[in-house]
Amino acid sequence: MCIGQVGNLLPHVTLSANLAQHLMPAWGLSAAEGGLMASGYAFGYMLAVPLLTTLTDRIDARLVLLWGSIASGLATVAFGIFAQGFWSGAAIWSLAGLGFAGAYMPGLKALTDRLPAGDTSRAVTLYTSSFSVGVGLSFLAAQLIADRWGWRTAFVVTGLGPVAMVVACLFLLREQQPAPKAGRLLNFVPVFANREALGYIFGYGAHCFELYGIRTWLVGFWTFVVARQSAPSWLTPVLLSFCFAVISMPASILGNEAALKFGRHRAITVVMLASACVAIIIGFNASAPAWVVALLLMIYGLTVPADSGALTAGMSAAAVSEHRGATLALHSTVGFGLSALGAWGTGVALDAAGGPQSARGWLLVFIVLAAGILLGPLALLWARMARWEKQPS
Repeated sequence: MCIGQVGNLLPHVTLSANLAQHLMPAWGLSAAEGGLMASGYAFGYMLAVPLLTTLTDRIDARLVLLWGSIASGLATVAFGIFAQGFWSGAAIWSLAGLGFAGAYMPGLKALTDRLPAGDTSRAVTLYTSSFSVGVGLSFLAAQLIADRWGWRTAFVVTGLGPVAMVVACLFLLREQQPAPKAGRLLNFVPVFANREALGYIFGYGAHCFELYGIRTWLVGFWTFVVARQSAPSWLTPVLLSFCFAVISMPASILGNEAALKFGRHRAITVVMLASACVAIIIGFNASAPAWVVALLLMIYGLTVPADSGALTAGMSAAAVSEHRGATLALHSTVGFGLSALGAWGTGVALDAAGGPQSARGWLLVFIVLAAGILLGPLALLWARMARWEKQPS
């Protein structure tokens, strides 16, 4: 399942990896338009995930995963062949996100449905942290292929990645499904009544805002840095973005281990506060020597994802078993809804403060990212207060 997910993620940042260097110049896009087009992926995901993930409470999640993976791959290939500008690009990329809505959380549901009863925290964290390996390979493949054969070829080739998950689906054991449940399919009332799960869900939204915002503009930011400061020839946007993504996997695993040892709320809160601080430091040092900025970005590459596995594992543990699909759906809806806002909002901030060639523009981008992640500890505190209120005085 983890290998299949890496294949499913091969298209994931193909647009972001080529946005600043290829698509914006070719189509004459502003940063706000580029960010909005990139957010189309998250927007399509957000629209489809409530239906597709809650559907896994009724049918085997493997079927949703299979067709979602196929749709995601076909849409990515279609972008490379048919996209001609902002509107067509945004529309097709939204379809790719819609397909991925059937591939990520339904994949997690297909996995947890087949695990033995008990604590699944480490299995969930391994699955979610393998996300980072897929994103790293997506950055790497998308840029290398685009530099050699053009950005359209990059979309076509990365669009073949989901074939790996299709193969994984064919080898998954069939789930023994219980009798179909009565009631409405999109019934989130029980999820909204679960305040502990909601705290993790809203915290995950803050995490996604920061994560998608930096992934959208990482290549553009590093291009700005090397244009102003001399950097080693080997320290290219390709290598930097790949390393930034890949170190997320051990960071997420270690973050979950810290949550198991020191307490989930405490560990997540510390990570989020640290991430906000690093973002502010990067923003104020955007014009520093390239090696300093690269070091700060690697630290940021550790803090940004370190809360991801702990948040998703906490949500999964807090979910009521008969409503786990609906809980996963809301988790993803909030997460990718704020992902879309993060990509677009940072693009607006960049334009407002001088554009991609301005140090002030990048400072405002990182201030926006820091403000977004600081909402996470507030969400966890709100959820924890509910537990305190239930305790007898």
